[in-house]
Amino acid sequence: MPRLAVDTTRTGTGDSLRVAAAPQGDIKTTITYSATDSIRFDVASRVAYLYDKAKINYDDLSLNAARIAIDYNKNILTAEGAPDTTGRVRDKPVFKNGGETYQAGRIAYNFKTRKGKIAEAVTQQGEGYIHAETIKRQATGEIYGRNGVYTTCNLEHPHFFINANKMKVIPGEQVVSGPFNLVIGDIPTPLGFLFGYFPTPSNKKRASGLIIPSFGQTNDRGFFLRNGGYYWAASEYVGVRLTGEIYSGAGSDFGGWGTQADIQYRKRYRYSGSMNLAFNQRPANEILPDEDVTVDQPYIKPKSPRTFWVNWSHAPQARPGGGQFSASVNLGSQDYNRLNAFDTERYLTSSFQSNVSYSKQIRNSPINYSVNLAQSQNTGTGEMNLTLPDFTVGVARQYPYEWLGLPQGGKLSTIYEQIAIGYTLNGQNRLSNVQPARQLNGLPLIGGTSEARRIPISLDNLGDLLRNTQSGLQNVFNISLGSYTLLKHLSFTPNVSYSSSMYNKRLDYRYVEAAQAVRIDTLRGFNYAHTYQGSASLSTNFYGLLPIKGKRVEAIRHKVNPSLSYSYSPDFSRSTWLYETVPLPNLTDASGRLVGEQVFSLYNNFPYAPSGGRRASLLSFSLNNQVEMKVRSKTDTTGTTPFEKVSLIDNLSLNGSYNLAAETLQLSPISASFNTQIARKLNFLMSASFNAYQRDSTGRLINEYLLKQSKPRLARLESGNLSMTYQFNPQRKPGAKNTQVAPTNNPALGTPDPVNPYEDYVDFSIPWTLNASFAAAYSNQAPALPRAGQTRPSSFTSVALNLNGEIKITDKLRVGYSSGYDFRNQKITYTSLDFYRDLHCWAISGNWIPFGPRQGYNFTIAAKSALLQDLKLTRNRSFYNR
Repeated sequence: MPRLAVDTTRTGTGDSLRVAAAPQGDIKTTITYSATDSIRFDVASRVAYLYDKAKINYDDLSLNAARIAIDYNKNILTAEGAPDTTGRVRDKPVFKNGGETYQAGRIAYNFKTRKGKIAEAVTQQGEGYIHAETIKRQATGEIYGRNGVYTTCNLEHPHFFINANKMKVIPGEQVVSGPFNLVIGDIPTPLGFLFGYFPTPSNKKRASGLIIPSFGQTNDRGFFLRNGGYYWAASEYVGVRLTGEIYSGAGSDFGGWGTQADIQYRKRYRYSGSMNLAFNQRPANEILPDEDVTVDQPYIKPKSPRTFWVNWSHAPQARPGGGQFSASVNLGSQDYNRLNAFDTERYLTSSFQSNVSYSKQIRNSPINYSVNLAQSQNTGTGEMNLTLPDFTVGVARQYPYEWLGLPQGGKLSTIYEQIAIGYTLNGQNRLSNVQPARQLNGLPLIGGTSEARRIPISLDNLGDLLRNTQSGLQNVFNISLGSYTLLKHLSFTPNVSYSSSMYNKRLDYRYVEAAQAVRIDTLRGFNYAHTYQGSASLSTNFYGLLPIKGKRVEAIRHKVNPSLSYSYSPDFSRSTWLYETVPLPNLTDASGRLVGEQVFSLYNNFPYAPSGGRRASLLSFSLNNQVEMKVRSKTDTTGTTPFEKVSLIDNLSLNGSYNLAAETLQLSPISASFNTQIARKLNFLMSASFNAYQRDSTGRLINEYLLKQSKPRLARLESGNLSMTYQFNPQRKPGAKNTQVAPTNNPALGTPDPVNPYEDYVDFSIPWTLNASFAAAYSNQAPALPRAGQTRPSSFTSVALNLNGEIKITDKLRVGYSSGYDFRNQKITYTSLDFYRDLHCWAISGNWIPFGPRQGYNFTIAAKSALLQDLKLTRNRSFYNR
């Protein structure tokens, strides 16, 4: 029987033909196909042949290839590439089914059973790529491969791969292989195992699973397994990562162990946070230095200390009318970071703060409240302070004229409408493990020690810690009398405040003449103390304008803000509810003079305890200056903003006060500060303190102005600080060399990563950064003349220069650095050098600290993919494994 054929070359001038077949038999939907050369249909065998850039779309399936055949009898698609004139195969088949994509040399696929056989296949699963000589795809989507490789390199010829005879792929879940070995740069290595398991988690679903540990060796703790454990996807809101580490030890000593829990949680539009709990036990004889700690019983560090650390961060999403709960917790054992911190910042940081708070504004009322739990610790000194809790209840400003129903708009309304009263209730309960030196006002105390005492944090010392607790309540009333304009330009603001404190105990003082010391007793009971004060301020602004009308500079403006204020507080030193006067007969001070009597506070070191007590009549002044320049904008092309402001001096200020009620030293030190930014790069900050009084031979201030000495002068510089920071960050120059593109086998990535053809050439037009900072501190509070046999101490307490930045030598190589110099101690400060080299699917990183307590180096070459994070080679010698 003769065959019927359709010659599509006679269809006119078009170079493609599109034919749609109606649904029939086992075909569930329309098959749409096209080709740029020709389409031939064999009616007898019911096979369609598509030539040159053939395309087929059927349901969620698409296939592109040089040649495609559709067998309607067998429901099979076959596709292959075609050789060009050079013999190179072009237009190899690209097969897509749902979210899966395959590149192949040849494909045979049954569109009824959805099974297929793919030769010379390449497909992507998660972050990994599978190359196989032959792949069989099942209807369930599972893939079986023979003579395959698994890699995370997206090149057609990967830099490295895991070679296995058999592989099974469950899309979106895992890749399992038989015996395998690692091949790097086409060189087989002996690294391998009897089976392989590579998870390929779906982006749409979080899953629980094992975390493979890393292994290695340290000099002091032996072999280790580190960061292995389990990830638990508890819910769509919570994920938990549980890991541990264990060390074999050196010799007969066990190397220790540790465990860590990382918890991440998030609920959209409500809150998000993370928590890290860590516990570690390790030998520490050679790492922890001996320290002198002043305690009643010496604190002996254990040979293998158990240390812990807690990090917790919680951030709420703001909601109208709702309360706000937030947390930032950083606390743990004193020695944890010195023993276990691998990063420099945590190792060098000694002060940590924690805070947990809740605040809320009560709806339809002026009342708001907040509760705060705080903790601070210094891991260097072992000092820890706790505030459990600190609460505040506040009432927004209330206007008495509204309570009294006074009319608005009258002659006196401009006065009484501005009078407002605000109220705040504060409460605090604080605890510290540091007991201060048992001296008060320079006098010895019975049972005291000459140095501060630190109480080690432990259950055995709980009683001593609780006895060191201080509690108090405070009521604060702020009465604002309004703000008034005088003489059209002066702003006058009076204010009155009243505060009271309540305690459940107070101190009682008795002088014991036989011991030549003061005894302090604690008396329980309700106690009440109050203070009050008043103040008024007068301020204005002056402006000076210097027109320039230059090519770019239009004008310079100088703003001056002078302020004069007066505050008064009565003499509370004789108030029996605040202070106690204790006679000290026959007691002399260090110079042999009789002390006579001393005034002691009944609430010394209590929360909200009134300070000072002496009558104060302070006349304060301040002078603030700002200088700005108006310049023509370089970026404005529309004329809407032709000018912009450039700050020449951000602030130049002068502050001081004069106490009219003081008997001596009425003039306070004069403080001055100056800060500016030059060219948006250089930040310049300077502050200084000047004193107008003379000092005697012991260094004590005396009530004589410097103007009255033999060589008169207005004031003496007593302290100063200078800080300068500059950031160099040039942009890439025009004409930088372009990059070439390496071929890729990834059908889903599109444009592959660029590869620099000049990797051995250092191009100095590429970006680099340099951050330089200089800081100096000056102090001059020494005696007027040094004593015999002594020299005047250095006036500069610190002078240091710090440098840090990075150089991007090529598009793939970055070098970073950090160093500095301490001019006062004449030594180089903490110095480190690090580098990073991108090797496409691999990366080399290293860090070198040439000297200091953290001297050492670290070198790592590793696969970049998170799936193969343990495929790495590490060499290090650092402070924790020397």
